[in-house]
Amino acid sequence: MTPSLETRGLTIRFGGHVAVDHVTCAFRPGELTAIVGPNGAGKTTYFNLISGQLRASDGSVLIEGQDVTRLSAPQRTRLGLGRAFQLTNLFPRLSVAENVRLAVQARAGVHYDMRRPWRARGDLIDRAETVLDSVGLGAKRDAEAAALPHGDQRKLEVAMMMALEPKVYMFDEPTAGMSVDEVPVVLDLIARLKTDASKTILLVEHKMDVVRSLADRIIVLTNGQLVADGDPATVIASPVVQEAYLGIAPGKAA
Repeated sequence: MTPSLETRGLTIRFGGHVAVDHVTCAFRPGELTAIVGPNGAGKTTYFNLISGQLRASDGSVLIEGQDVTRLSAPQRTRLGLGRAFQLTNLFPRLSVAENVRLAVQARAGVHYDMRRPWRARGDLIDRAETVLDSVGLGAKRDAEAAALPHGDQRKLEVAMMMALEPKVYMFDEPTAGMSVDEVPVVLDLIARLKTDASKTILLVEHKMDVVRSLADRIIVLTNGQLVADGDPATVIASPVVQEAYLGIAPGKAA
């Protein structure tokens, strides 16, 4: 089976510093892969290379076998790549419903038309309402996005990704800045996305309890290099993770 997403020798240099160093990895449908490693390991930079926010110095990115290395971030989005950032990426002055409607509209390839107002597109409105309800934001549809609590802003960002119907979901520390009460809501959303075997999910996360609860597979980056790849139990128990990521000396229990 062709991977839904693949990197081959992916590398980026900033001057003399190699932030991501020849990382080769394939990701397949029905799998949630957690990307872990110490601060400065290159996790977010790797995400930025995959999604097109940064251009690679060497190597390539492929979506379903198609080389997208030279394509822009919006072009990769149209090919099925969905990305959520460490900081929420919303239209703050628009309502919750308007944010999702824009994503639905983009997915349908519909542009603004003065002769045919938005409310005439009942199919798109229904799709937006369905997505809002699925993330538990239906009751807040008219609220301004900027006025939402941080946890609800995260839910709205997930809703916008869902509206784009990507093949690959990329979450960069989705629980960052959340209260204890807000974290389970977003994790439940990701867990529900995981039940769709046609989707591929990548997750950068520092919290090992989150990784253990969601991941089918873990890859570990250290100094920009891929140093471990496998099932969660094996990777978490490996000396390289115990020492470099968890700070536990070899031979001691996690």
